[in-house]
Amino acid sequence: MTNNPLFRRAAVAAGAVLVAVAEFALLRSVAGVDLAVRSGGSTRQVTMGAVIGATTVAALAGWALLAALHRFTNRAHVWWTAVAVVVLLLSLVVGPPSGVGGGAKATLALLHLSVGLILILGLPRPRPEGAER
Repeated sequence: MTNNPLFRRAAVAAGAVLVAVAEFALLRSVAGVDLAVRSGGSTRQVTMGAVIGATTVAALAGWALLAALHRFTNRAHVWWTAVAVVVLLLSLVVGPPSGVGGGAKATLALLHLSVGLILILGLPRPRPEGAER
């Protein structure tokens, strides 16, 4: 494996997308969760494409913020982690409650938590010098 931070962060972002896709697929097909959300006065289905898109946007936005912080501060990881935790908490306040039914709410909470934790734990962590795998 490589110590290249660009490759490692791309792998973390891709991993977050894969985990979200796997959770969505399993909960939908195995558990039979109908993932629908209320938006304004209407209800709409959450699709696999929406899960992929939202996870990709979150991962790329987090990565971009981390890169920007590295340019402006020596404490980029501390600031990034603080911002990422706040964003995750806000997403939990806004996202899951919009689900239609308990299964949808629980699924949305799981998706938000798993993607958020993967990105929070994975993106900012550089590998120690000389570390193998």
